[in-house]
Amino acid sequence: MLHSEAETLFKIMDSLSSDHYWRTSYPNPCKRGSIWPGIECRLGPDNRLHVSRLDFGTHPNPTCKSTATFPNQIFALPYLQSVFFLNCFAQSKTVLSVPSYRLSNSSLQQLSLRSNPGLFGPIPPQISYLKSLQILTLSQNRLSGPIPAGIFRLSSLVHLDLSYNILTGAIPTELGNLKNLVGLDLSYNSLIGTIPGTIGQLGSLQKLDLSSNALNGRIPDSIEKLSSLAFMALSDNRFSGNFPAGLPKLQSLQYFIMDDNPINIPLPVEFGKLVKLQELRLANSGFSGTIPPSFSLLMNLSTLSLQNNRLIGEIPAGFGSLSHIYHLNLSRNLLEELCLSTQVSSRG
Repeated sequence: MLHSEAETLFKIMDSLSSDHYWRTSYPNPCKRGSIWPGIECRLGPDNRLHVSRLDFGTHPNPTCKSTATFPNQIFALPYLQSVFFLNCFAQSKTVLSVPSYRLSNSSLQQLSLRSNPGLFGPIPPQISYLKSLQILTLSQNRLSGPIPAGIFRLSSLVHLDLSYNILTGAIPTELGNLKNLVGLDLSYNSLIGTIPGTIGQLGSLQKLDLSSNALNGRIPDSIEKLSSLAFMALSDNRFSGNFPAGLPKLQSLQYFIMDDNPINIPLPVEFGKLVKLQELRLANSGFSGTIPPSFSLLMNLSTLSLQNNRLIGEIPAGFGSLSHIYHLNLSRNLLEELCLSTQVSSRG
């Protein structure tokens, strides 16, 4: 290993590791037979070994000391591809700092900082210089402030998870730039405003979780373009009004979770056209009218939650043919009594 790279690694270890004897126990970080725990090395194009992965925080990887702070020296390791810091920054406060210099040549593909209650402050806009980044996970921390629009210039991103923080402001319209995005999780923050219409440009998106924020307005019509979407969670927001007319075009959708919103419209018949649905959760959202008979066509349905709405009329007799149902909750409505088959009653 190059001397400069080794010195950078020593600084990282000094700021992180709870092992007081790491330098004497593992004098050569990449030597075969004595590789440091939590560190992976690979042969580079210069025929030298270089650090390619850092994994700290939980057993069997090295744990972090109580005074650990975020080591921005990681961005100076030229061949580093993956970083995982899980429950590293718990007792002392630290910030996510990203230097703007030398990042254009970064090889970093995955940055995962999860469950770090001591990691606070804003997401630095300089993170947009990490052009090779494919997976960015900053969940279950104490990060605050708006989502930097620069994140949405990371065109190689496949997964973006900023959930369980204290992020505020609107979702940037630049979201539509992430053409390769497969998973987007912004849940459990304090985001406001509407879902930008540019979300329809994410043609590869399979998972969308925006639950537990303060988002409002309607679901944008452009959502119908997400033909690969299998999971959508929008619960515990302030969405209202009609659903997009093109909702039935989401033929890959298996999970639609939208409890606890002031929707206040009749229950849309279009849900009955989403034949791959396995879970449909629309509780506590002010839905009115009758349960559409088309819901009986959802033969893959295992969970249907419609409780605490203003539904009236009879339960569709066709529900007796829903052979996969194991959770059926229609309570706290104004439905008329109707005996379903013993089979459904025993499962529901």
